[in-house]
Order: sequence, then C-alpha cells, then structure tokens
Amino acid sequence: MLNILAAGLIAMIITLVGTRWWIRYLKRHHYGQFIRDDGPTTHHVKRGTPTMGGAIVLLAIVCGYFGSHLLLTLGGRAGVSGLVEEGQPLTLSGLLALGLMVALGAVGFADDWAKIRHSRSLGLHAKAKLILQTIIGLAFAYVALHFPNQAGITPASPAISGQRDVSWLQLPIWLAIIWILFIIAAYSNGTNLTDGLDGLLTGSAAMAFLAYGMLNFWQWNQECSRNLEAGCYAVRDPLDLAVVAAAVAGALVGFLWWNSSPAQIFLGDTGSLALGGGFAALTIMTRTELVGVVIGLLFVLEALSVILQVGFFKATGGRRLFKMAPLHHHFEMMGWQEVTVVVRLWLVAGIAVMAGLGLFYGEWVLAQ
Repeated sequence: MLNILAAGLIAMIITLVGTRWWIRYLKRHHYGQFIRDDGPTTHHVKRGTPTMGGAIVLLAIVCGYFGSHLLLTLGGRAGVSGLVEEGQPLTLSGLLALGLMVALGAVGFADDWAKIRHSRSLGLHAKAKLILQTIIGLAFAYVALHFPNQAGITPASPAISGQRDVSWLQLPIWLAIIWILFIIAAYSNGTNLTDGLDGLLTGSAAMAFLAYGMLNFWQWNQECSRNLEAGCYAVRDPLDLAVVAAAVAGALVGFLWWNSSPAQIFLGDTGSLALGGGFAALTIMTRTELVGVVIGLLFVLEALSVILQVGFFKATGGRRLFKMAPLHHHFEMMGWQEVTVVVRLWLVAGIAVMAGLGLFYGEWVLAQ
C-alpha cells in the first residue's frame, strides 16, 4: 500500500511544481498550440497557449514509479518497520505499461513538434502515426503474451476478458495480437479526441486511473497465489500495476492545477496518446477489457461520436449527425459554456467509473 501512495505523491509533487517551470520554458521558446479554424470561435483565444504538457506528466509518472520502488527498497534495507514487505522488485507488467505510455508519448511528442515547426494544427501524417502506433503495439503484444512467470502467467492473455478471462473466448495468438492492437489504437485515439477542452481529459483520466489503482489493489489482495479461494484472480503483478495507476493519477491531479480552465498549458498529443496507451495496458493486463469500456466510457463516447459523424456524413451525402465532433464540441455549438461542458462530462466520467467498479466488485461477490 505504501508503494502505491508513494508513487502517487511523488508524481503529483513533480507536476504540481515542475509544470510552472515547463510553462515558462515553452513560452520563452514560443512553443504554443495552434487552433483549428473550423472549431468553436471561443477557442481562438487559446492560440499560442503552451502545449506538450504531457512531457512533464510522463516525467512525473516515470519518476513516481521508479521513485516509489527506490524509496521503499532503501527503507526496507534500512530496517524501517513495515517497508521490507512493501518494497518489491520491478515487474515486467509494470515496465510494459510504463514502456507503452512512453513510446506512444514519443509519437505524440513528434506530432506536437511537427505542429509547432510547421505552424499549423495538423502534425504527423495520419498514416505515419498509425504505422508507429502499430509497431509499438506489436512489440507490446508480443512481450505481453510471452515470458510467463514461475506460476506460468503471462502479463496478458490470449482470451477476451470481462472482469476476468472468459474461458470460451480464447483466441489464437495471431488474433489475440490483433485484438490487443485494436484496444491500444482505440484508447489512444479516444483519449486524443477527448483532449479538446481545458481539463477535460486530465480530470476524467485521473478518475479512470484512480479506479484502476483500486481495482489492481483488490486483485492483489485476492490474488490466487496469495488467497486460493473462489473468485481469486490469476493476474500477473497486480500490485505493481496499481503503482503505475497511482503514479498516473497523481501526475494528472498535479497537472490539473495548471490545465483547468483557463488552461495555462495543454497536454498535447504527447500526453493524450500516452494516457490512452496506459489505460489500454491496464485493461489488457488486468483482464478487464470489457469493464474497461465502462470505466473509460467517456473516451469511448468521444471516439464513437467521430466515427458516427463521419459515417453519417458519407451515407447521407453531407448531412451531419452532430453539430460538430468530437462530442464535447457538439455541446459547445449548442451554446453551453466550456466549463459547463467539462464539469458535466466529468460527472459522466465519474458515474461511469463507479459503474465499472460496481460491475467488477459485483462479479467477485457472485463468484463467492
């Protein structure tokens, strides 16, 4: 438990303090956001606001994760009471989740940099981003589906999962890799689309990752290797995944201080792609892929609104299903104030998170 708290606290302090310095650096070098001309006109005042805030968020997450391990390991060696049990080695699952976030964050950074360099709201070509995401996803999927621990459990499984692996939904390895690639692409693009209003993605993602921290801790407490009873979980490294989730949630809470309306800095693709990758990794490695759809419902709705808009536009010869996509812009075009849209969508995200945790816990109760 101390490992989890330490990761969240370290990450939060870094973003809370370090983001001020990062804002000054970006302003000094004129690394600002370019706003799409076809969006709500109220967004034009945001032109030039520093972007690539996701870089400081990623730094905080990495420092929170490794820092918590280091502090508790040193504390255990020093003989501090209770820390010997808490200190634990780095795990493959934790490193995989962290690696996926950093790799996708690097793709996002390249995209943000292209926007700044070419002074436009479009960054990397869509095909280039898709190719890079696919390569990263393939590497993640290969490692996650191999390298079992002593109990024979790999970080991910070839089965589609609800609250745990569904035995009759076992997939061949090649199809499981495609399924994992789909999840990574869906969430990384879903969070990218959600990041369109001040604090919207930051706040909603903080709730989602906090939920996974709680879920992972529960899985660790009911892990089959620790507690071989009905309803136990055969999951690889759940406690370390809780550390990752706590680091992300803590980093986002600290960053929200600067990202809430009116935002002094944006996450940019650096942050949004990384967060989507991290969320995907947690749903995959905790065997909660379908529950993840509920916990991350806002990301799903934002992505779905764009898919429906494009499909409806093509099918009807130019008619629009929404006034504008993604979904949050539709509400803005209806006349809602930006802060109103953000708070109401936060409520939607919060309700979805509670519903997802309820489904997860309810399945465990029924399994008893």
